[in-house]
This record gives sequence, C-alpha cells and structure tokens, in this order.
Amino acid sequence: MDEGSSTISSNSYSNGASDKMEMDEKDKVTALDQIHEGCRIMARMTTTRQWHDAEVISVRVNPEGTYAFYVHYLECNRRLDEWVAVEDVDVQTLRMPVKGQKGAVVPARLQKCEDAISTREESPASSTGSPDRELSKKMGAIARKRKATIDPMENLKSDESMPPTAETSAPRTSGSMCKVGHSEDALTRIRNIELIELGRHRIQPWYFSPYPQQLTKLPVIYICEFCLKYLKSATCLKRHMTKCHLKHPPGNEIYRKDNISFFEIDGRKNKSYAQNLCLLAKLFLDHKTLYYDTDPFLFYVMTERDDRGFHIVGFFSKEKESAEEYNVACILVLPSYQKRGYGRLLIEFSYELSKKENKTGSPEKPLSDLGLLSYRSFWASAIIEQLMHLKASFPSGDENAISIAQLSASTSIRKEDITSTLQQLNLSKYYKGQYVIVISDDLKEMYEKSCKKMRIRIDPSKLKWTGKDWSRRKV
Repeated sequence: MDEGSSTISSNSYSNGASDKMEMDEKDKVTALDQIHEGCRIMARMTTTRQWHDAEVISVRVNPEGTYAFYVHYLECNRRLDEWVAVEDVDVQTLRMPVKGQKGAVVPARLQKCEDAISTREESPASSTGSPDRELSKKMGAIARKRKATIDPMENLKSDESMPPTAETSAPRTSGSMCKVGHSEDALTRIRNIELIELGRHRIQPWYFSPYPQQLTKLPVIYICEFCLKYLKSATCLKRHMTKCHLKHPPGNEIYRKDNISFFEIDGRKNKSYAQNLCLLAKLFLDHKTLYYDTDPFLFYVMTERDDRGFHIVGFFSKEKESAEEYNVACILVLPSYQKRGYGRLLIEFSYELSKKENKTGSPEKPLSDLGLLSYRSFWASAIIEQLMHLKASFPSGDENAISIAQLSASTSIRKEDITSTLQQLNLSKYYKGQYVIVISDDLKEMYEKSCKKMRIRIDPSKLKWTGKDWSRRKV
C-alpha cells in the first residue's frame, strides 16, 4: 500500500513537471511571436558570448521554421550588428516600443495588459467572444504573419543589367557623400552579404551595400582586385581574369615610393570603376550615402605593388569643387590592411594635395569612429611636429610667437581643427592676458614615441601632381 502510494505520488510529480515544461514552451512561443522591429531584448553576442542589451531590427523565419533576429547592440558600433538564433535571446527581458515615442520601451508584460484593456474597451458589450479567445486569435494571426515572412533581402529589387538602386531615392543636390543620421528603412540597416573575396583575402563586411539581389544570396561574392568587378563564383572570376588586362587601378599614377603607389581616378572618365569602388566601400562605411553619379568626384587609390600587380589597400575621395573646402569626402582602409599605419598615410597624402593647391582642408563630417581617431592622431602629430621645429629654430629659453593662422598655413589643416586639437591636448593656456602654447616634457616624449611608430611617411618630392581649377572645366 505504501509502495502504491509512493508510485502514484511520483507519477503525479512527473506529470506536473511535464505540464509546467509544456506551459513554459508555450509561453516562450507566444513571447517569440511578440518580438518585432523596434523591440528591446537581451541578446548574446556571437564573438564574445556576452549578453548585451539590443534593439531588434528585423525578424525572419528560417526554412526549417525557426526564428532568427537581426539585432543592434546598444552603445556598440553598428559593425557588430548580426543575426542571432532563438537560444541567444532572453525573451523574459523583452520590452515593447512605445508608440509615438522614439526610443521609449515598456516591459512586454505591461504591454500585454494595455492591449487587453484596449481590446475590451473597443469590443461591443453584446460580444459573445471571451477576452482569452480574442487574444488567442490575435496571437494566431501574428504567428501566421511571421511564418509567411521571407528573408527581408528578398524585397530588394535589382536587375543584373542595371546598377542596383542607391540607398536613397532623393536626387543628389550636391557632391556630398555625407548621410545625416541612419536611414529609417530597416533593409539598409541589415548586413546583406556574408563574405567577399578580394585578391588573397576573404573579408566579412560590416554594413549593407546595394549589390545586386542575386549576389546577396551567395555565401561569397568574388571581386576582381584590379577592376573591382563583382562576380558570383570562383570560376567566373578565373574566366574574367583571363580577359581583364588591368594590373593597377585605371588612372594616373601620381605617387610612388618603394612599394606604395597612389592613383588618381576621375569619377566621370572611369565611371564603372568608381561605382564599383563605392559599392565596395559601402560594405565598411555606415555613415556615408552611396551615389551612382560619380562625376563630381576624384578618387585617390593607394596600392601595394608586387610581381602580380598593384593591389588596392584603401582610398579616399574628394569633390572636384567643394564649397566647404573639404579635402576628403570618404576615406577607407580595407580591413585586411588596417593597423599598419595606412590610415595615417592616406590622411597625410590628402593634406599634401591641399598644400600643392595652397589651400586648407578638412574631412567631410560626420567621421566614423575609426576615422575620427585617425584624424585626431594625425592633427596632433602634425601640429606638435610644427611646434617642435619652430622651437628648435630659436635659441633655448626664447619665447617663440606663432599664430593659429601660421600653423594652418604650414600644415594645410583648417583653423577650427587646429583649435580643437590644441584644446584636446590641453596645450593652450591663458597666461598674462593672452593664450600661449605650452609644450610639456610628457608631450615631447609622446611625440618622440609616435615618430618611432611612423614607419612610413609621404615623401612630397615623389608626388607628381598639379591641381586643376575645376570651375573652369566642363564636368
């Protein structure tokens, strides 16, 4: 009798646990159905396996019927955005967006209560349907809608014979490549390409780029490293390489020292190359808009030379005519060549061009996080270098007078950038009714260390280039 009671008790516990697990699974499915664009949720980052607060950008149902969520990790760079599986989100932390209040969220359980109250208020008093049945119908409709959802990239329309549409449908009113804020279209916020193969390197893109739709479905896009034509397979690339006779970018070589060369490409004369370069750059630039009218731009491509040819390392573009006197519109070092000092070399080269034109210049804003760090570092070293040369040219102990305008003229850096850099370095001091620049021993030591790290510099004597007055030319 005792054994029977014990057996019955054990079975009852087992059935209860099973029912609880089943209910938990149902609750989880219901919660998953509630996740949509704009929700906030805790998600586990693939690279670090750490949990981060994230915003849901898009939801899709995979062919096997499982959910996947494209998330942006809050307070992290957008290059870390990614698709995560169900097991990498914590549905208990789901928060719903508040309608009409951008960025505001409310816990999902409170949103459920508000929805239930709203449903009861809107339903007629004579309605025979219970609130539970109405809620069940609502959840069922959401689930059916989710299952009918296809990969958001399917909605992109493109024609293989035509260039893919640009990110914005508005006509370009100036040569600027600046994009103020992020596009509200969720499709352009989703990285749509898994891998590209460029020469010896396979690179994972960081951001969306409007390559043709049929290519975005492939595991790898193959790109010719000389003409930048994009192809769908390694076989197509090999066939293309037998016909492509380019071994360097299609333009004038204006600088060569050791194995580093710079080529100037006119966006009007070499439109196909310039457009392909913009497509490639957009994979790694989130703060710029891509335009297919490349006529107003010049592109300066930096390459490394070996026995196979000139391999693209990075580039910067600039407007032929800039009302704001920008000397750089976009600037990029490809990920496979980063952390080698090439970013600084590109910036230094852009200012050497400005010196040749007898102009001051500044990059187009906003800068990316990496771009801003690179520019601040360059401005600091260029300004300190000028100050150290000035100090060395005067007898020890003498006070040397130099104005912001003189610094600007000698470096071609705009006055505003010099002023902000002096403030950031805390070099500018107010002393006896005037501002003076104080170079401390720590600053000298920092400058000497930075000089040792700069393994490659631009040699102005190797630059064979003359600026043109584009206002007198028909572009």
